Amino acid sequence: MRLSEFIVQNVDRIVDEWEQFAATIAPAAEKMDSIELRDHAKAILIAASRDMDTAQTASEQQAKAEGENLEKTPSLDRASANHGELRHAVGFDLVQMTSEFRHLRACVIRLWVNSVDSPAHTHLQDMIRFNEAIDEALAESTAAYAEQVNRSRDIFLAILGHDLRAPLQAVSMSTEMLERKATLDTHALAYVLAIKNGTRHMGSMVSDLLEFVRSRLGSKMPIETVPMDLSQACQIALEEATAGQPHCAVTLHVEGDVVGQWDPRRMGQLLQNLIGNALQHGARKGEVKLSLNGTAHDVTLRVHNVGLPIAQDALATLFDPLVRSPSEDIEQPGTSTSLGLGLFIIKEVVDAHGGKIDVTSTATDGTTFTVVLPKRP
Repeated sequence: MRLSEFIVQNVDRIVDEWEQFAATIAPAAEKMDSIELRDHAKAILIAASRDMDTAQTASEQQAKAEGENLEKTPSLDRASANHGELRHAVGFDLVQMTSEFRHLRACVIRLWVNSVDSPAHTHLQDMIRFNEAIDEALAESTAAYAEQVNRSRDIFLAILGHDLRAPLQAVSMSTEMLERKATLDTHALAYVLAIKNGTRHMGSMVSDLLEFVRSRLGSKMPIETVPMDLSQACQIALEEATAGQPHCAVTLHVEGDVVGQWDPRRMGQLLQNLIGNALQHGARKGEVKLSLNGTAHDVTLRVHNVGLPIAQDALATLFDPLVRSPSEDIEQPGTSTSLGLGLFIIKEVVDAHGGKIDVTSTATDGTTFTVVLPKRP
């Protein structure tokens, strides 16, 4: 009997053994009933049997062996993906879930081999096709499981970031009240100022974290555009960024009409991150230059600093989340608390406004971030 036919005729027996094995996986399986333990096992086996009966060329078989053409059996992919998601939901870890497929493979081959009187060449081919199908099912289940792990982590980070806002606001308001109503000496005022700066920095990190999680959960960065002068936004961002670094010389040069339709809060995020990045990674006493150039349709913003260049092999992943610059000066104040989300947020803001961003960095010319924003997104 061919293996695909054997699977169909003995599917209930095979699934019974699947259930018996799944029931031994503790602690997740201890509170699961028979239906939950059996899950999508029957659907996976039937789909695998159909896949084995489907004609396959040598090139298609090679492609499968190399991990390509994995959508050849949609029903197998769906059942396997659903299995991975549900096993994550009930508390199986990844090793436990993959062990189910290992047991399934061994069970089917053991039962089938015991039923075969005289092995033939076609039986060897059946085993190859069966292993291909199980590998495909395992890959789909693992991918779905991993996606659920990532989503759970992102939801946790979203809750964490949201809940951190209340205590940070309490600390910020308390320092404001101390400044207004308490009589403080010079040393006490310095302590209050340090608390305010630390709170502001933590608040910025929490905001970046929430923006990152929102994008991970599939939500495009929301914007509310209004007419605004980008030069005024740059000036405000410069004053805030350099308040604690008076040794830095930052200049702003404006040419043309730089009024357009943008989201003021998002533009503030973009500018603060770009300027802060230039101050952090540039030479400590070097210049940071901002320039705005407006045309009829768009505005080009350039932020330039001198200092250690960004490695060429790091440019490709520079705007990826949770990536810290290899040229980062670890002795610079505040560097150790960086989440590596600043440039990611910048890219999200630019994309939300329909703009473009680019960066060049050399030891001779320094580092320049160039942002082109259409005046009407």
